[in-house]
Amino acid sequence: MILITLLKQFYYKYILTILVLLVGFSSFSQNIIVAGKVTDTIQNPLSYANILAIPKADDQDVKFAITEKDGSYKLGLVKNQTYELTVSYLGYKPQTLNVTTTDQNFIKNFILKENPDQLDEVNIKYTPPITVKKDTITYDVSKFVTGEERKLRDALKKLPGVEVDREGNVTVQGKKVTKVLVENKTFFTGNSKLAVNNIPADAVDKVEILDNYNDVAMLKGLQDSEDMAMNILLKEDKKKFVFGDVEVGGGAKNRYLLHPNLFYYSPKTNINFIGDLNNQGIKSFSFNDYLEFEGGFGKLLDDAGSYFSLFNSDFAKYLNNQNFKDNINQFGALNIRQSVSNSTDISGYLITSNSKTETASNTINAYQNIAEPFTEDRTVTNSLNNFFTIGKITIDYDPSFKENFAYNTFVKVTNNDSNGLLNTLSPNRNNTINTLTDVTSLNLKQNINYSRKLSKAHTATLEATYNFQNDKPITEWLTNQQILQGLIPLEDDTVFNILQTKKSRSHNFNAIVKDYWVLNNFNHIYTSLGINTSFNDFFNEDVQLLSDGSVNNFSSAEFGNDFGYSFVDTYLGLEYKFQIGIATFKPGVFYHGYLWRTQQFEASETFSKNLFLPQFTTKVEFNNSEKLNFRYRFNARFPGINQLANNFILSNFNSVFRGNNQLENQLYHTATLSYYKFSLFRNLNFNLNTSFNKRTKTIKTVSELNGIESFNTTIMFDQPEQNWTVSGRVSKKINKIRYNLSSRFSYNDFFQLLNDDVNLNISKSVSSTAGIETSFKNHPNIEINYTKDYSNYKASGNTNKFENDRFEAILEYDFLKDFIFKADYTFDKYNNKNQGITNTFDTANASLFYQKEDSPWGFEINATNLFDVEFKQQNSFNAFIISDSRTFILPRIVMFKLSYKL
Repeated sequence: MILITLLKQFYYKYILTILVLLVGFSSFSQNIIVAGKVTDTIQNPLSYANILAIPKADDQDVKFAITEKDGSYKLGLVKNQTYELTVSYLGYKPQTLNVTTTDQNFIKNFILKENPDQLDEVNIKYTPPITVKKDTITYDVSKFVTGEERKLRDALKKLPGVEVDREGNVTVQGKKVTKVLVENKTFFTGNSKLAVNNIPADAVDKVEILDNYNDVAMLKGLQDSEDMAMNILLKEDKKKFVFGDVEVGGGAKNRYLLHPNLFYYSPKTNINFIGDLNNQGIKSFSFNDYLEFEGGFGKLLDDAGSYFSLFNSDFAKYLNNQNFKDNINQFGALNIRQSVSNSTDISGYLITSNSKTETASNTINAYQNIAEPFTEDRTVTNSLNNFFTIGKITIDYDPSFKENFAYNTFVKVTNNDSNGLLNTLSPNRNNTINTLTDVTSLNLKQNINYSRKLSKAHTATLEATYNFQNDKPITEWLTNQQILQGLIPLEDDTVFNILQTKKSRSHNFNAIVKDYWVLNNFNHIYTSLGINTSFNDFFNEDVQLLSDGSVNNFSSAEFGNDFGYSFVDTYLGLEYKFQIGIATFKPGVFYHGYLWRTQQFEASETFSKNLFLPQFTTKVEFNNSEKLNFRYRFNARFPGINQLANNFILSNFNSVFRGNNQLENQLYHTATLSYYKFSLFRNLNFNLNTSFNKRTKTIKTVSELNGIESFNTTIMFDQPEQNWTVSGRVSKKINKIRYNLSSRFSYNDFFQLLNDDVNLNISKSVSSTAGIETSFKNHPNIEINYTKDYSNYKASGNTNKFENDRFEAILEYDFLKDFIFKADYTFDKYNNKNQGITNTFDTANASLFYQKEDSPWGFEINATNLFDVEFKQQNSFNAFIISDSRTFILPRIVMFKLSYKL
């Protein structure tokens, strides 16, 4: 305990010292401005020319600028320093001169002379650190790194305008990278996490940022793409060779780690392997990674029903769980790509994970907004085994710029089982429930994309997808007392054993043909014709297994479903895209004809509906670094088969659900507005986003609550509900320090249908984060963030107020040339203002890494959960429950690691 106290005091004192030094560094080093124009010999402005200032002093940073459309530039230099100033532009002879700054701004114009020989790449001797060409930014990584970087993420953090968060997400000029390529080929799924956390930094030559990226080149400018891709170009000595690294580690109490990363790249063959075996609680595959396999977050949000169904699946819940008492993780990923010919590539990946997890939690649930409020004390322990394999094969055929064909097949196999023990204590109940689950699932997808340029004016695309899903979950509840009395027909027994069998199968086929008609550079007409079909079957049976061997089937009480649901959506769409000045507009309307049929046992019903769904997008591009986007859509969302199956089904040990086969579609308006601005000269990054959602017709859950037990069903509801969010972020770098400020406000009103009462609930929240991050060369670097959250929740005339405070400090120090020390500390404080409850939680991690220059061997001592905290304190609330949870986590782990770089 004395050691822990000293560590905490070290954190506080060190951080205060750093803050004082930061103020000093900010005020000590002041910039002067060098401005001017770059033109050719006949005074034509040269846009996107590179101006590079290399300081003579080792402790100063390289400065650079890119000229605007009129050839103008501004460059911020430190006063009283000497720089070598170089101006370059492809096809022109570069100019170099030495300048010594004073405390006065000055103007310097450049006139470049043509040099046709420079167009031959063989003759290029000078490479600028950054090259900008319309939608492409190219970084020469060697100009920014020091050689101490271990992984790609460490190198990316040193590139101007590039940010990498702790999860491995990359943003450039405030925009998120959505796809990662290596040598112009997709790296695994394209998700940034696998790339930035595993590719060795010393293998990277250049990094290309491709804005408005499209896999099919001919569709760029036709399809609206907000994607940003990052293409990693490797050093020549890393091509046709195996490279990578292997890390092994061990610690007390049989802790272990094995983490190999192996890569092979050649002009025709790419092979990547990533492995991970550990019992430290490290997951190499997250829910965000899984979203990439399902098409990406943006694509899934176009079909919100699919996203929420995915989010609530058993597989997703396992991936989202990051808190456990014990965890054994086995992970392997293999990616192979082979160029069969100049026009054909075959690629595939296989990802397998097998894990064993132990979890434990204790939750105090305060039931409010009911006639007799009460509190429940719930303790849950669980032992889980999770296995999944995901594979994909892709064939790309690209014979010319005018034609492109891609076929891919995807398979996912999962098998998850768990053994959970739950104890619930409330005024009228003291019960223990043992829950056993076994879930097997098979998902098969096949997709075809074909694009062809029919003429100068017309381009056509075809996309068709077939998706097969087969789930077989089995759940068994064993309890010492009756549960859900009056809702399920239990018979007396010594132990109540309830068995639920579910089978769900679906076949989905979607196809769309689209014609892009280019009238001229400023007017396009797009026509779409498509069909979405879905054929679903759902079966469930709930029974009681009696101790005498007999079975009590709940079907006599209308439990059990044998439900079929078929759905067909045919649609025709028309969009008109036109440009006026710097603004591009695209209004559109889609006409949908819906036909669906439900069948429960022998009874069936058929329904139909036609809808016009308008949409509108606007994009205003002030320049390459300042854009405004607006999007509006009127949406229809139809229910899933689980909401329609109209017999009773056990949802949980304390909940029964009954669907409603008369449900129709929901209707809602969505509007989003986003603005971003990036200034290379000012080192400024500003983002502002707002979204509004109004639901005019919704599917609502109607609940009857009796103690902790509930009966739920669904109805159509036509009272309007709405939510609104506003978020913004500004980032400014002054000398060696970056200052960050972000904030988010959300408002949500919705109706609660509980125990025959209809109440309008209103939720408001504000979250703001202020932070600083340093980038010193010869001093420790630190990142400090402070977040303040306010939440206000009003329900049934009662108002609940909550506050959260979060402090985070991250330290990284490269010293004595060969050592790297890293540490992070997090402190959380939660305050329930109404109940006067305050909870705090803090944790810290640290590591010391040593690798001698030019040696392939690395050594590391790593410690997680330094304070040996037993549990995390978490809080949440919904329509009628306020929960205060303790989730138990892994103890302190100290590891020694050995790494070898190939």
